[in-house]
Amino acid sequence: MTHAQLETLLQRLTDLLAEALRAEPLDLRVGHRVADELVGAHIASAEALGRTVEVIQLRLIRDLDLVSDDIEDRMARLLAAVATGYARALRDRTLDEQEAIRRAALTARAEAEQALRASEARFRHQATHDPLTDLPNRTLFAERLAAAVDGPAGSRRVGLCFLDVDRFKRVNDSYGHQIGDRALVAAARRLRRAVDPHLVARLGGDAFVVLVERSTGTGDVVAVAEAALAALSEPVVVDGHDVTVTASVGIVERRVAGTSPDDLMRAAGSTLHWAKTAGGAGWALYDAERDGREQARQALSAAIPVGLERGEFFLDYQPLTSLQDGSLLGVEALVRWRHPQLGVLRPDSFIGLAEETGLIVPLGGWVLAEACREAVGWTAASGEPPYVSVNLAVRQVRRPGLVQEVRALLRRTGLPPNRLQLEITESTMMTTTEEPVRALRALADLGIRIAIDDFGTGYSNLAYLRDLPVTELKVAGEFVRGLRAPEARADERILASLVSLAHALDLTVTAEGVETGGQAERLRAIGCDAGQGWHFGRPAPADHILARIR
Repeated sequence: MTHAQLETLLQRLTDLLAEALRAEPLDLRVGHRVADELVGAHIASAEALGRTVEVIQLRLIRDLDLVSDDIEDRMARLLAAVATGYARALRDRTLDEQEAIRRAALTARAEAEQALRASEARFRHQATHDPLTDLPNRTLFAERLAAAVDGPAGSRRVGLCFLDVDRFKRVNDSYGHQIGDRALVAAARRLRRAVDPHLVARLGGDAFVVLVERSTGTGDVVAVAEAALAALSEPVVVDGHDVTVTASVGIVERRVAGTSPDDLMRAAGSTLHWAKTAGGAGWALYDAERDGREQARQALSAAIPVGLERGEFFLDYQPLTSLQDGSLLGVEALVRWRHPQLGVLRPDSFIGLAEETGLIVPLGGWVLAEACREAVGWTAASGEPPYVSVNLAVRQVRRPGLVQEVRALLRRTGLPPNRLQLEITESTMMTTTEEPVRALRALADLGIRIAIDDFGTGYSNLAYLRDLPVTELKVAGEFVRGLRAPEARADERILASLVSLAHALDLTVTAEGVETGGQAERLRAIGCDAGQGWHFGRPAPADHILARIR
């Protein structure tokens, strides 16, 4: 209250007390009322009560000029009523405040508990559902999949459709991530409707999975996959853009007995990969035999680095023989793998894997180094010892630093450059970049021989060879194989043309896959320079080659 408001209140209470002193009979309730109003106005300290009593007792009778025999008794009783009312009012106010505090605490506690429950509930639309699409997330899907697999198996079956949007990065790159997200939301909504009542979850990114519980067979799950693909086939309109997406689906369906959630997800993931590699926009069905082969390939691929560390790889050498005088011109280094469980493996078992994974670079580097190390010790009784020919993979040729690596290897081993031949495939050179050609020219300038391997199976572009630092063509065995039949003149004419054109470019020609004397004679007759194949010798260890040289 302002000072004026306070004065007005106190004046009114004083008037009430004065009227009570004059009135007959004395109404003590006035004292209670005055006390209530004082406490209600927050004039509630002990000092306020003392001052009130003091002012009333000392001033009121005198100022009112009240004279009677019982005036002091009336004043005492009125002051007692004020004091009593004051104490009661303070007590009641304290109790009310305590009750208000208690109620406020209860209300705050209830609100806090409600907020906690709401927060926990939100933590659970966040822990088990995807925030973008509102679909179940990986956590909830894993729980449902585990529940579908656990328990008495009996004859129960279960199926999965692992779905991934094809080339969704193009959508983000073309329209932006915001439109990409909205397209995913629309796709999720369509999927949910198309496969209802089956559970569809988002695993992250543009990957979704549909759980088919209690499947009655493969047909059930295939139908779900086709419904999902059909739902995604129509364009989605987002901010005026027609966003078209396709998807690939990997399908796995099997008995619950003997499987696990991890097995199902791994199988579905492998099958999705098959659908992707087949071109996408379709589904693939799990094939246990194919999966087994691919797992074996993966295991073999993973074992290559370990095999290199343990010295499991070794080289055999196959002679490259002159068709004119039968002399040994060179040998081709062929890598073998003495696998601890699978025995000796030929290159066709692991070279493809090494090229796919990039392990061909360390493996090819080891082959090159080992071939140079062994060849440097070969000496002939007379004449020049044979050169060693080593295949270079595409990744090796296109790898920066190849020239420096070969130069350092020759310096370290002491092998003369003219006793090293590097074989490359035609596809290695069919590139728009100049770096591989520049590297081969630098190697040729060192005196190293450069050969094109399996010529005739690729572009067979002799004109292109004019600009390459090539010294030799190795004609593919497919052409030589036709020379086994006396009446097969077409292959002979093709080979004769190749030899003639190669000689016009100052290239020597080696025929691969020579298995009979008849083939060797016909090759000699058309002017082929050298031959390689079982007729001249099978691949053998270095000591056999050394014995032949001596």
